[in-house]
Amino acid sequence: MRSLKLERKSRDNPRARATRKPARPVRDVSSGKNFSQRGSLRDSILSALVRRAGGLIRRPVMLMTLGLMLFAAIAALFASGTVGRTVHGIDNAIDAVVADAGFGISEIHLAGNSRVPPETILAALGMKPGESIFDAKLAQARGRIMALDWIASADVVRRYPDSIFVTVVEKRPFALWLSPHGVAVVERAGGVITTQGLEKFARLPKLVGAGAPEVATDLVDAVTGHRAVAARVAAYEYVSQRRWNLILNDGVVVKLPETGWNKELDALEHLIVDSGILERDVTEIDLRSPTQYFFVLRSGEKKDVQRGKET
Repeated sequence: MRSLKLERKSRDNPRARATRKPARPVRDVSSGKNFSQRGSLRDSILSALVRRAGGLIRRPVMLMTLGLMLFAAIAALFASGTVGRTVHGIDNAIDAVVADAGFGISEIHLAGNSRVPPETILAALGMKPGESIFDAKLAQARGRIMALDWIASADVVRRYPDSIFVTVVEKRPFALWLSPHGVAVVERAGGVITTQGLEKFARLPKLVGAGAPEVATDLVDAVTGHRAVAARVAAYEYVSQRRWNLILNDGVVVKLPETGWNKELDALEHLIVDSGILERDVTEIDLRSPTQYFFVLRSGEKKDVQRGKET
């Protein structure tokens, strides 16, 4: 900023003009000399800094010592928890401000659960009232809910300004499976759901044998379509991961072939309803032959009957 000095105008007389001193020349502040002086000063400062840096580089032990001291100081701050407490305090302060502004979580809506208690899902969700809705980690919360035994799928959505909506789809129990490791509830695709609370599922079909849950769906559905057979089946036994035995509720074992067992279920329905085979003293019915039925009596005697001639 320039300063302008205002002078009082003198009277017009010759004497005054004669004694007036000539005006001093105005100094040219933009002369190259001044720029040169400033440039020299800047160059001197830069040169000094470069010399200092060069001195440190030429002394690597000192440079390494300074680096280690700096690293140790930073590590000490982290180890003491000072940095963590500071960051946590800032986060809490920000959350408080956001919550006061109306963006704190105040409502959690839950839908789709019937077997999983609400408190179990809320614990897995891991969100607290008053927490900033912007900080809610939805993907991690969904992953924790998906890890629950009965959850087939889950959706976690935030609705501004203050609500979280959780929608789940639960797995559907299909059968009880007696595996080499114990009894478990399984779904139709064969996946294990849970090994807890099995008494609630006593009416489900019972599967026995390694690999049974993965291939049992078609057989169980087919048996359901044969009323007399379905009323008597107590369990489905998967033999050598190749074929099925039906274990009836009176202990009779019905052996099915590896393939074409739909036709044999029709034959078994006929033997039960029309021939009253289960009213006889039999312990085993072998339907694997395409031409004959084989029966084992409780006495151990074996009989065979040509198909179409049974009575």
